[in-house]
Amino acid sequence: MQSVPVLIGLRYTRAKRRNQFISFVSAFSLLGMTLGVMALIIVLSVLNGFDRELKSRILSVVPHGFVSAPSPIDDWQSLAAQVEAQPGVVATSPYIGGFGMASFDGNSELVQIQGILPEAERMVSVVDQHMIRGELGNLQPGEWGIVIGRILARFINAQVGDYISILTPRVSTTPIGPVLMPRQFKVVGIFEVGADVDKNLVMIHLDSAQKLFRYRGGVEGLHVKVTDIYQAGSIMARVENALGEGVQVSDWSETQGSLFQAVKMEKLLIMLMLMIIVAIAAFNIISSLVLMVADKRGDIAVLRTLGMTARQVMAIFVVQGSAVGFFGILLGVIFGIAGAFYIGPIVSFAEGLLGARVFDPGVYYISELPSYWMLSDTLIVVAVAAVMSVLATLPPALRASRIAPAEALRYE
Repeated sequence: MQSVPVLIGLRYTRAKRRNQFISFVSAFSLLGMTLGVMALIIVLSVLNGFDRELKSRILSVVPHGFVSAPSPIDDWQSLAAQVEAQPGVVATSPYIGGFGMASFDGNSELVQIQGILPEAERMVSVVDQHMIRGELGNLQPGEWGIVIGRILARFINAQVGDYISILTPRVSTTPIGPVLMPRQFKVVGIFEVGADVDKNLVMIHLDSAQKLFRYRGGVEGLHVKVTDIYQAGSIMARVENALGEGVQVSDWSETQGSLFQAVKMEKLLIMLMLMIIVAIAAFNIISSLVLMVADKRGDIAVLRTLGMTARQVMAIFVVQGSAVGFFGILLGVIFGIAGAFYIGPIVSFAEGLLGARVFDPGVYYISELPSYWMLSDTLIVVAVAAVMSVLATLPPALRASRIAPAEALRYE
């Protein structure tokens, strides 16, 4: 007897309607659920793709960790040996950092300046693998060379061999008083990582940085590369415990974490907005069931007179509405996963067909739409959509269970 409501509910989903409008509303709710679930899966996969692109590009250049001190570190070699001895640390590289204004041909841009040792920086950064002009090894002590990003080179119209001016906040004393003195650097290389660092990062030799920022042989700190960027916080915490007081230790989540938190927040907000589509489909389930209950009043009365309880009548319409919702969810998952895997080629095909670019690499740092499907996101979408579908069936199902048989059969 327990299976009777299920069988009747499933039968109602396939039965032909006397009122074609009921069939239209049911089909519309099914389509809405399918589109909502599909859109959620595809959009969340695209946002995951952007998140992975950001992390792979930015974190390949940005150091995983930093070790610094309030004053210049003179014996940085010993400190580097201590840090590299810690579990999880792959390599270290000394650096001196600062900010300045890069100018050439009447164009200026604010930049982050990093003084490095090219041979050590290769161990913690991939910039050397993304040189499109020159080499990182062209930075030599005493030669005042500089390596800049492709976007910066385009903005200030500089090429390899040009001399650009770097103006820092350091004040020089002259006979006419304290003034800001720009330093001329020769462009010896241009890199392209495909991230924001292509615009705001410049690299000079450690020797040049010591003179430019007046470090007198010391360094500001160490860049640290770890085995797992997602475990950088715990690894750098162990480094801090091992080194004790007198040093400052941080990881990439403190310098770049706000960017990735913004991506997560954007993903959450978009997910909530797209859930409105699923909610609309759920409301359509309510509408179709309300019409169905009105259409089946006679059937309900007959079933009640045959001994079916109010709870069983309620179960019939819960099963019917849920079946529509679940079938829409299933179709949405199938099309959504397919779209998540093939959205990149689809967009590329549309670009070729229309002769337009959806993503300008000069603006977005990517040439095609990234997508990364995650099972956890799909399970969340399915769970929320399923709960909405079931909850949407309760009001009309409860109404059906309260129909009095005598009242319903009076006009049959």
